[in-house]
Amino acid sequence: MGRWALWLLAALLAACASKPVVPLPSPRMLFNDALFAAPTERIDAAAIFRLTPAMQAYFDDVIAPMQHRRGMQRGLIDALYSSDKLMLRYDNDFTRSASQAFEARAGNCLSLVIMTAAFARHAEMPVRYHSVHVDPTWGRRGDLYFNFGHVNVSLGRGPMRSAGVEFNGNDWLTIDFLPQADLRGQRYELIEERTLLAMYFNNRAAEALAAGKVDDAYWWSRAAIENDPQLLIAYNTLGVVYRRHGKLDDSERVLRFAHALEPRNTNVLGNLAQLLAERGQREESAALLAMLERLQPDPPFKYFNEGLAAMQRGDYRAARNLFERELARDPDYHEFHFWLALAHLQLGDTWKARKHLAAAAENSGSLEEQARYSAKLEKLKAAAVH
Repeated sequence: MGRWALWLLAALLAACASKPVVPLPSPRMLFNDALFAAPTERIDAAAIFRLTPAMQAYFDDVIAPMQHRRGMQRGLIDALYSSDKLMLRYDNDFTRSASQAFEARAGNCLSLVIMTAAFARHAEMPVRYHSVHVDPTWGRRGDLYFNFGHVNVSLGRGPMRSAGVEFNGNDWLTIDFLPQADLRGQRYELIEERTLLAMYFNNRAAEALAAGKVDDAYWWSRAAIENDPQLLIAYNTLGVVYRRHGKLDDSERVLRFAHALEPRNTNVLGNLAQLLAERGQREESAALLAMLERLQPDPPFKYFNEGLAAMQRGDYRAARNLFERELARDPDYHEFHFWLALAHLQLGDTWKARKHLAAAAENSGSLEEQARYSAKLEKLKAAAVH
């Protein structure tokens, strides 16, 4: 797939984007509603934080008493994240609203931030959101490639104070959903709630695209741009949506708009270069690809895709070496472990195959994927016994 994949900068953990604060023309000039069927799900920003009766009951019965005993901040955190309370699990299958995360007892980082903020707002506690500058990590679904980022949430000492009164640094308690070791020395960027909502909508657009629901993806990406016209990733997503829909003029217009906002963004560069090549604009495409090569000489998944090609031609030793090179760049990505396990299996090394299958299950952010990897691992263990 290489550079000719669709590089969709979608924050499936949550977006970690530095937004150019520049005056923009109305983004409505980029929308073309008539091309798309109505969304299958109502898009309602207010509903993302809305508490259900079950959540209100949990607040009254569990959270409020714990806040009374332990204080506003610590009481809320313990009521949500203590091992004997909600028993929340990390799950990156899709981005949930507050009520969906509560009902499933699961969510990705963005979903858990939203659910935490929903309860904090109900308790009239001040909330602020941060984009966390973490090392870039990548994932894929089919031929869509995703750049993962991260957000977290801070709770102020409640209740809310009157307008104009500022909190100092000691008044805030930050809740994060990554191991603390991963966050040492990381930089934070304060983001507004409208940006967090735009990230949510952009996630939903990316997930709809991955599921082949192009019409829904359009409306989600449209909502992302309307909530925060400065969020570059939403324009990149919209450009991919148009391209998937076969509307190349609209795709080019959006991607050129995004490229003008941030000329060195490699995701936009890759998508725009690919689109221009398909449209016969080879010279400009080549220039963009040359710039992309300078900015990103070893693109994500380069060795992985070469490893897949080696597997297809039966060169399992080469495939193993290539998967190991990719894994060295991102030691925690589940699919690299899975394919490395398959290569070891073909080479007759069952012990290493089992080891990497176990790592694939452990590192997968999807409960469905974890179950699939675990089933393969159990099958391999059973075969070893016999």
